[in-house]
Amino acid sequence: MWSALQGRVSNRLARHFHAAPHRLPAHAPMVSFTFDDAPDSAAGQGAELIEKHGGRGTYYIAGSLIDRPSDHWHGLSNDAIVRLHRAGHEIGCHTFSHQSAPNLDEAAMAREIERNRNHFRDIDSSITLENFAYPYGLASVRRKPQLARTFRSARGILPGVNRDVIDLQLLRASPLVDRDIDTAGVDRYFDEAVASGGWLIFYGHDVVDAPSPYGCTPNLLRHALEAAGKRNMPIVTVAEALRRIGA
Repeated sequence: MWSALQGRVSNRLARHFHAAPHRLPAHAPMVSFTFDDAPDSAAGQGAELIEKHGGRGTYYIAGSLIDRPSDHWHGLSNDAIVRLHRAGHEIGCHTFSHQSAPNLDEAAMAREIERNRNHFRDIDSSITLENFAYPYGLASVRRKPQLARTFRSARGILPGVNRDVIDLQLLRASPLVDRDIDTAGVDRYFDEAVASGGWLIFYGHDVVDAPSPYGCTPNLLRHALEAAGKRNMPIVTVAEALRRIGA
């Protein structure tokens, strides 16, 4: 219980400590679709839908979850990772063991990162993990400076549009999850991004007709992709978005 409380406190403090502030350029709205843990459906139907709409996604993967079953899905395979990478999707870091950042000291986090990098290097030597997502969405005020020295960005699950001055080590991301949002909610986020010229990031997990509590249906993903097209918003990976904003 004490560890969980410490994690929540660290996560809340991390929201107010900007480890890597960066001002967005004026009026350049764009959207990124990201998937955590990378269930096989996200690499299958999810990637296929994004590609059909001319975009690419970012997949934050913990090496220990590859090709492993869970209560809600089966993890994607090494072959699927290679296909995603070669198709232009981004592979990001989610630690190796999917451990919460507030529970890791500096040495343990360094080991997790290095182990994950080595794991993906063994899969395909051209895969470089440039960006990070906090497992369970829990940031750490102590780990943010460490991650800033190691990754271009770190993404959380604090909803909203990244606008004006953003924190590269705690990027905002909104759920593309059926139990949390409907098509009208998706449209509101897009309208906010257009009005502010901001960077909209969605996060999710599986993409199936009967999704887990953490995933979405293909219809919801399709609606979001079509919403981007109607507003002429480019669909880009996190790495490409960072390049566009000069970060």
